[in-house]
Amino acid sequence: MFNMATYYRPLGLVYGDDARSLIASGRAGALGGMAHVGFTHVEVIERKGPRAFVAFADVKHQETVQNIVAPRAAFGGIGMDATRLMGIVNVTPDSFSDGGKLANDEAAIAHGRTLIDQGADYLDVGGESTRPGSDEVSIDEELRRVDPVISVLAKEGVISCDTRNSAVMTAVLEQGAVIINDVSALGHDAGSAGVVARAECPVILMHAQGAPKTMQLNPKYDDVLLDVYDGLAARVVAAEVAGVARKKICIDPGIGFGKTFAHNLQLMAGLSLFHGLGLPLLVGLSRKGFIGAVTGEMPAAVRVSGSVGGALAAAAQGAHILRVHDVKETRAALSMFTASIDPDSADL
Repeated sequence: MFNMATYYRPLGLVYGDDARSLIASGRAGALGGMAHVGFTHVEVIERKGPRAFVAFADVKHQETVQNIVAPRAAFGGIGMDATRLMGIVNVTPDSFSDGGKLANDEAAIAHGRTLIDQGADYLDVGGESTRPGSDEVSIDEELRRVDPVISVLAKEGVISCDTRNSAVMTAVLEQGAVIINDVSALGHDAGSAGVVARAECPVILMHAQGAPKTMQLNPKYDDVLLDVYDGLAARVVAAEVAGVARKKICIDPGIGFGKTFAHNLQLMAGLSLFHGLGLPLLVGLSRKGFIGAVTGEMPAAVRVSGSVGGALAAAAQGAHILRVHDVKETRAALSMFTASIDPDSADL
């Protein structure tokens, strides 16, 4: 049964001083609670009805619209008043993006340090590949891969662990990880929500249709944007029921996880909708296959330009966190993008 709610997608985006002026006058809302990104209109969507375009001033008291404009709590100790970067450290022999170059402790630690130096606000360390078609690894093997890396890097930066398994979550939190990033939105392991709730740690809930082994075989949606929104809303409620505080949750629409290339682009075009959940929004599209389909950058390792372009598109729609492989390039592009839309932010 589909959710019969009314959805509000922010449109008419404005930036910098224009955004601050319009927000102050009540003619625009703060997108995702960010003072420098505003929206003047919303698309009002119902699954079975016509869509309408309404000025912000005419809908600003709607509960979902209030969620859109509400300031986000700091996530992992870092403010959500600007777009942040999460650098990826895959300690796996079968990573789609780098062919296992970081599959040993020394290489992974060195890479993590480089990403911090290049401007990563967070590091996301993972020991199980969840690329399309991947096989599960044992808990022991996953822990063997990530424990030594996290124990070192946790002394040098804010560490997230990309894992679906409660035993791994428990271990890495003891090693100094601050955030759990679960591609199953705490749905893979029945014990994972309890671990997160007891630890009172921040958690990223990602949408995925199906398991990594089979998720790309034939993904289907009635309306991918609305279906993913409803799926995330349901997982947020499930997490809260399990005792996870809402202020500890970040959402991720799961680009590439049980979605066709067309689905991914539809999600990118409609990212602003997800601010209606009132939570920090993370977007992870770095080096994924649909980028190569659009740009012709076919090997994953060279999909840098397309990845940066997608990252800026997400930032333009108010994404709070971008999960990226190429921190240096994304940081430079994001700095230029931010200075261009908000000149007063540039330190010149």
